[in-house]
Amino acid sequence: MLRPILFAACLVQPAHADCRLALALAVDVSRSIDSQDYVIQTEGLAGALSDKDVRAAIFGPEGNVALAIYYWSGRGYQDLIQPWVILDNPEALDAAIWEVRRTPRPAAPLATALGDALSYGLDLMSDAPDCERRVIDVAGDGRSNDGISVARTYEREDFTGITVNGLAVGEHETDILDYYAGEVIRGPGAFVELAPRQEDYPDALRRKLLRELHGPMIGRLSAPLSNG
Repeated sequence: MLRPILFAACLVQPAHADCRLALALAVDVSRSIDSQDYVIQTEGLAGALSDKDVRAAIFGPEGNVALAIYYWSGRGYQDLIQPWVILDNPEALDAAIWEVRRTPRPAAPLATALGDALSYGLDLMSDAPDCERRVIDVAGDGRSNDGISVARTYEREDFTGITVNGLAVGEHETDILDYYAGEVIRGPGAFVELAPRQEDYPDALRRKLLRELHGPMIGRLSAPLSNG
């Protein structure tokens, strides 16, 4: 009688019970991101994932990290460049970095459909491995100006249990940090990191990844209005 009971118990165990974080990186490639900005973002993302401290945080003893990466811009445009992968070895992370570096900039300049990007991230999370925390990490340099609004997306979609963090790039809109802090980020431990200029993107992304990988800290503000 013990064998069927033990077998049934095994069937209900989550597929990745040791996964601590499902992290979806959403990267803005709208028309405000020119060819030079795209290179900065691409190398910034690849460099941040290659950083020794980030890698140490990914491969820490607390459990595995699952990663997905998608590019977004106008309504209906989301490009999944890295499907969900469990980063349980350096080779898996290196392969994701290669996908970032090999993906060309979109040919058509499109608007900024941030609400649609968030909705896509929510759908992507439904396919994520079973992890303790679920985080959508969305970077952008402008307000949503196409498709469904951010507010409407949050009204009609269920983001329960999902944290949305932001990386606001202040190159084009001076109040972009306030916009991300007030309208975009949400969920447990949510925060926004600031890159005052596009050239600050790599350092800001590295800081943001480290905060997400280490998890929420008691006493830390959820949406700090500085890049410190």
